[in-house]
Amino acid sequence: MSSVNKQAIAAAFGRAAQSYSQHDALQRQSAQGLIAALGEGHFSEVLDAGCGPGSNSRYWRAAGSRVTAIDLSEQMLDEARQQQSADRYLAADIEAIPLADAQFDLVWSHLAVQWCSSLPQALGELYRVARPGGKVAFTTLLESSLPELNEAWRAVDGREHANRFLSHESVVQALAGRRYRAEVQTITLDFSDPLSAMRSLKGIGATHLHAGRAPKPLTRGQLQRLELAWPQRGGSFPLSYQLFHGIIERD
Repeated sequence: MSSVNKQAIAAAFGRAAQSYSQHDALQRQSAQGLIAALGEGHFSEVLDAGCGPGSNSRYWRAAGSRVTAIDLSEQMLDEARQQQSADRYLAADIEAIPLADAQFDLVWSHLAVQWCSSLPQALGELYRVARPGGKVAFTTLLESSLPELNEAWRAVDGREHANRFLSHESVVQALAGRRYRAEVQTITLDFSDPLSAMRSLKGIGATHLHAGRAPKPLTRGQLQRLELAWPQRGGSFPLSYQLFHGIIERD
């Protein structure tokens, strides 16, 4: 994976901090998938790496864990603080976590590592701060995500309008040498029109393109062509995500 602009990513998610919870259907369903993959257990110390507005931090805190929440975006951390989501908050990069080794029983990172420059580096850092006998639980998007959006835009201008995420094979390669188990989950959300589908991405901050963004807003003609080209399902406009849930056992 090529180097990414962390400041731009933090800014994109910061702009979405207050709207995030209105558009987090994917996050809620995906988090349930990661919890199911993790299985039952009590974790005294939890790191929520890439906490966003803190919904997962609140889940673990309600389960009796002491939670440390980290995120690139100060605005997201502010939202998490306002909701009293965690016990401790830290602005930090997952690829360079400013914490000592072996601190956490569970290192949880849900839909965050896809924004990192290097998945092996990110997983190495998450593994480093987990205690021996603890677990790292992470979810990332796979390259087969957002096929409807990509198909529709190809019919309009042929340009990239969504990031290319890692293949299943690349994620497995990043896990080489670790003891882990994994599951793949597909989640499809339905929208009334293409604009609503794309607003859902903007609403959760997932609009930063690593290759740069087209500066011009959508024209009426583009919207009409998108609607015609978007693969419909029962009169709705679906948006599909393929998610990789990984559970790493810390030796």
